[in-house]
Amino acid sequence: MAVEKYGTMLFRLCLTLVKDYDDAEDAVQDTYIKYLTKAPQFNDSEHEKAWLIRVATNICKNMIRFRKRNSSLCLEEIGEIGVSETDSGIFEAIMSLPAKYKLVMDLHYIEGYTASEISAITGVNADAVRKRMQNGRKLLKKTLEEAEL
Repeated sequence: MAVEKYGTMLFRLCLTLVKDYDDAEDAVQDTYIKYLTKAPQFNDSEHEKAWLIRVATNICKNMIRFRKRNSSLCLEEIGEIGVSETDSGIFEAIMSLPAKYKLVMDLHYIEGYTASEISAITGVNADAVRKRMQNGRKLLKKTLEEAEL
């Protein structure tokens, strides 16, 4: 049930972080393996979703840290992973941001989380999340303006 409910969202999030289709699949698979082996108890579906996002994010960070992969993302695959046509431009612009802004921008603009919710999910201080969103918006604006030229 969690695979069907959150699989696409987790895959897109992992793909945003690791920039590699195969690594993203591995990260989602590892996330669900932890989900099944730990069998955590959740208060509600939002708690479950936040737990899955946190685990997937940590797995992706570990992949980046240990494998040092910086391969390119094929942006044609965006349509296959559940990003709507209206969000694909934003998603592409978010992909071009530095790593520390990608997660908070994706969770805010694509998934619709607030800064405090992102703070709870990622473990980053809420003020730091807001600052990353502020700096990310500046970079996002610059990127989108350059794309229009």
